[in-house]
Amino acid sequence: MKKYKPTSPSRRNMVTLDYRNTLTASKPHKALTKGGKRDMGRNNQGRITTRHKGGGNKRKYRMIDFLFNKRDIPAKIETVEYDPNRTAFISLVCYADGERRYVVMPKGVKVGDTFLVGENAPLKPGNRMPLHKIPVGSFIYNIELKPNGGAKLVRSAGAYAQITAHANGYTNIKLPSGEVRKIPDQSYASFGEVSNSDYKLVKGGKAGRSRWRGIRPTVRGSAMNPVDHPHGGGEGRQGIGLRRGPKTRQGKLAYGVKTRRPKKYSNHAIVSRRKTKRFK
Repeated sequence: MKKYKPTSPSRRNMVTLDYRNTLTASKPHKALTKGGKRDMGRNNQGRITTRHKGGGNKRKYRMIDFLFNKRDIPAKIETVEYDPNRTAFISLVCYADGERRYVVMPKGVKVGDTFLVGENAPLKPGNRMPLHKIPVGSFIYNIELKPNGGAKLVRSAGAYAQITAHANGYTNIKLPSGEVRKIPDQSYASFGEVSNSDYKLVKGGKAGRSRWRGIRPTVRGSAMNPVDHPHGGGEGRQGIGLRRGPKTRQGKLAYGVKTRRPKKYSNHAIVSRRKTKRFK
């Protein structure tokens, strides 16, 4: 981590990642990048559906390989790069047949190392194999929800899930949220953890850094008027009053309430629910 001399109030509190000693490339591989406009929290009608988004620096999108459909072909890690669209580091890899792709970089590997995707890949950080080939207790990331569906779970910086059991064609996985979920054991996952585990220690130091990232200010409901929020109004600071609990701006219950639909298609896969804020 990199700290700064207290030349200003914001610098005094700023803590960032030491990119200079971590990254090995300053520009992305042009063939695997594309431009485009971000949604900024708007839907196809231009209406705000997610608040507190907008502005920020322009970003080039790096086309990351989450499908990993090149089996039994060794790949060599060529670079460690920054990706503005995700918290983890990414790596440009070159397969033995000459094709280059971007992948989410695992923890504990370096430039020059190789990884393998296949049924009989060894248990080594970055290698990818079916869940039934990975022993109980192992840490995994880039997990498929169904065979050949592409990595969907556990992709952010420092994240990992843990295998807790194999039974009846399914593998039980404890996710970072605490939820235990069963996934078909023919689905693939990468062995190890996601890189950049120090990301959680970053301190922006000033509001401007959030604006550069496209994050707009968040106003407390209790600071609003009654017309704008259920928590608004009153002389001085007020509690939530006689309401059942804290609410969102739209009037729905928040914090510690169940949000899954009773008939959601994947309910059968949930072995143990995650612990919500109220019960932590």
